[in-house]
Amino acid sequence: MLHQQLHKDLISALKEKREFELSVLRMLSAALKNKEIEKRTSGEVSMLTEQDVIDVLTREAKKRREAAALFITGSRVDLADKERREVEIIQKYLPAQLSAEEIETVVKKVIEGGAKDFASAMRAAMAELKGKADGKAVGDAVKKLLAK
Repeated sequence: MLHQQLHKDLISALKEKREFELSVLRMLSAALKNKEIEKRTSGEVSMLTEQDVIDVLTREAKKRREAAALFITGSRVDLADKERREVEIIQKYLPAQLSAEEIETVVKKVIEGGAKDFASAMRAAMAELKGKADGKAVGDAVKKLLAK
């Protein structure tokens, strides 16, 4: 469904000559195609699930955020702005991210459930929050709550 929406939006951007959005959607389409090929070569069913699409989009958004941060440290604000605009387009297709308070609530439950060290708490929290929260935000919440 999400994959089909991306394809429809790509065609719409092509017809309406929205160049920047078109380039981002083409990049996403290529990343999804690469994931399909990867699944096919590993012997799995080549159809992408909704979770596969979300994983690819999350990975691409993370790449753009990291690149923007590097561009800022390199005093290339113009390129950082371009990366941020790409993230905004990708974010439209991702599920809404949880707030810091909601992440902390889930992490508290995980820690109360027996996770006493950082690795086990992160593993359990990310299993529950996959696609709903950024790993860095979850890591920060785990560190904060384990330090108490």
